[in-house]
Amino acid sequence: MKKVFAGVCALLMLLSALSGCGTKQENQVVRLNEVTHSVFYAPQYVAMSQGFFAQEGLTVELTNGGGADKVMTAVVSGQSDIGLAGPEAAIYVHNQGKEDAPVIFAQLTKRDGSFLVGRTQETFSWENLRGKTVIGGRAGGVPEMTLEYVMRLNGVEPHVDAVVDTSVQFNMMAGAFTGGHGDYVALFEPTATEVELAGKGYVLCSIGTESGEIPYTAYFANRSYLEQNPDVVQGFTNAIARAQKWIATHSDREVAEAIADQFPDTSLEVLEKVTARHREIDAWNATPVMEQAALERLETVMEQAGELERKDWVDFGQLVDNSFARKAVS
Repeated sequence: MKKVFAGVCALLMLLSALSGCGTKQENQVVRLNEVTHSVFYAPQYVAMSQGFFAQEGLTVELTNGGGADKVMTAVVSGQSDIGLAGPEAAIYVHNQGKEDAPVIFAQLTKRDGSFLVGRTQETFSWENLRGKTVIGGRAGGVPEMTLEYVMRLNGVEPHVDAVVDTSVQFNMMAGAFTGGHGDYVALFEPTATEVELAGKGYVLCSIGTESGEIPYTAYFANRSYLEQNPDVVQGFTNAIARAQKWIATHSDREVAEAIADQFPDTSLEVLEKVTARHREIDAWNATPVMEQAALERLETVMEQAGELERKDWVDFGQLVDNSFARKAVS
């Protein structure tokens, strides 16, 4: 009887082991392409470092696209699953009539995260830009269009009262400025602070504070990807929502420590300072939900920049699917 009992136990243990092997699954890989690598996207890096993506069964493979146009090309061509860039990229593709157009499903930041850097430590006024050259970024990109929008708000007409140089690639702007080109440049962090610490420029103002809230950077994927991978997209959005909440309840130093591995060449002190600067301007969305009024402000910015006609404004429901974001915060 003992032998029979032992045999049954052994069989049960074997079946249990086989069952465990059968249910074990590796994390789903998500190929994420970001427009640039910046502390501005701290919630994303927090989601990675704190294991929020892993807890959703996801492994994120991060690529730096080096510009919204390049990120969109990677997503549309299937080289990347999800893109992080300005919503303007999705608007442009929608207006091309593409059948499997990208859909925005989560918002990360809610205002421009760039800072105007000048060559002198001046008492800054936008009037100081008259007759000067500002390195603004790629024409038609949100950073450049927002810069022009703010200049107009302050009575300085771009390309008339001041030169806005759009010939310099996004990831080369700091190098061009420190190399002697232009009088001012719009830079993201930690680059803006690093230029200042190197004695090659001075951070003068936040462009995002001047512009007001717009859906500056958001996550998007081809409609077919959302339809075929709803669990992956929901898990991804859940992780971002948790990270946004985590940042809101942790100190600047804790955020700096959480994202430090993403910026190995930047000290904790600088990361803490930059985090505080972004928190001060209220850069990050509290949730991944995108509001229609904010998108319409972005389209106004694009219209004033001559990149979008009023008749080409995209229907909010076609461009944005908030169902994943709302479920993530419910």
